[in-house]
Amino acid sequence: MATIDPEARVDPGSRIDDSAVIWRGTHVRENAEIGAGTSLGQFVYVGPGARIGRNCKVQNGAMIYEPAVVGNCVFIGPNVVLTNDRAPRAVTTDGRTKSARDWTAVGVRIDDGASLGAGVVCVAPVVVGSWALVAAGAVVTHDVLPYALAAGVPARRIGWVGPAGERLVRSDEDWVCPIDGSRYREEGDGDSALLTPVDTQRRARPA
Repeated sequence: MATIDPEARVDPGSRIDDSAVIWRGTHVRENAEIGAGTSLGQFVYVGPGARIGRNCKVQNGAMIYEPAVVGNCVFIGPNVVLTNDRAPRAVTTDGRTKSARDWTAVGVRIDDGASLGAGVVCVAPVVVGSWALVAAGAVVTHDVLPYALAAGVPARRIGWVGPAGERLVRSDEDWVCPIDGSRYREEGDGDSALLTPVDTQRRARPA
């Protein structure tokens, strides 16, 4: 059975893996999914139907609004917000208080291994690619490429990172992780550039 603090609230219909941990003051809404080994810190909000994968670490005060999808092994720092309304208003054009029927929620997707630093705001709809790292305080208004190091308001790619989380360094035609020595190849230019692990490239070549 999942470890759930008595001061947390888990609504009926949510699906919490037996190995998940949920700390004090956190609220998991109906139909939300929390994967194996995932930890939700204090005062986290997970909206109805939002999905969080395996082995994720969600820090205190994070707000994950539906229909967000968080992959496996994702780090979400304190006070991160995944929004769901591109044009928020409290009332309709005729002055009525808006209800769920008056707008369509749009979601944020965080792919496997990505990390969001403290206070990051993702303005839906956006995708943060696998193993990307978004620096603390950034505001993400456009998709973040896999392995990208993004920072600023609005967030822009300022470098590349590997799974170890350290900034990659240039070595000849490749980018290299200073921690584990893994190598990556950059293809394309500017904002459209993509990074691919060199070993994957070699395996993909026909014999």
